[in-house]
Amino acid sequence: MENINSNIVSFDDEMLIMVDENDNEIGYEHKNKCHEGSGILHRAFSIFIFNDNLDLLLQKRNDTKLLWGDFWSNTVCSHPRKGESMEFAIQRRLKDEMGISTDLKYLFKFQYQAKFKNIGSENELCSVYIGHYNGPFNPNPTEIKDMMFIPYDKILEEITRSPKFYTPWFVIEWEKIINDYKQEIVNLI
Repeated sequence: MENINSNIVSFDDEMLIMVDENDNEIGYEHKNKCHEGSGILHRAFSIFIFNDNLDLLLQKRNDTKLLWGDFWSNTVCSHPRKGESMEFAIQRRLKDEMGISTDLKYLFKFQYQAKFKNIGSENELCSVYIGHYNGPFNPNPTEIKDMMFIPYDKILEEITRSPKFYTPWFVIEWEKIINDYKQEIVNLI
């Protein structure tokens, strides 16, 4: 049976929103250019979806991804495109990658830069959201190689044991979430 959510949804020539450190738009650039060398600071987002048991849905990024392919990460991570509001972009990407729609709650924004081998870098001002959804999911195989739920109280242990298997933004985000936003997750249920 063919996956009805298998459209290609990521393109090197997507126009991303370049920003300054205060999240003011300063221009637009193709995604592939934003990720070359040390990267150009651009707007991004990360979504964490929890089920009724407070398990977090992780995705293993498709190994065809230019940066951090075949790494485990949070449920969805991407960029708003030129002309998109953040609210539109997070729902678009949730549908594109997981085949779902659910309410999301904004938690925080942070800036980070991470180099991937000699291929390129992420240089993002990233907004982090959480949501609640039990399934079913319809993961897009062009984006996601695998997925799994992991118990909330086991995530830090897994990251600490094997950090090389996780994307750098997920590791940063999870540390801030468990330190500052535990109650927000509990309030989702």
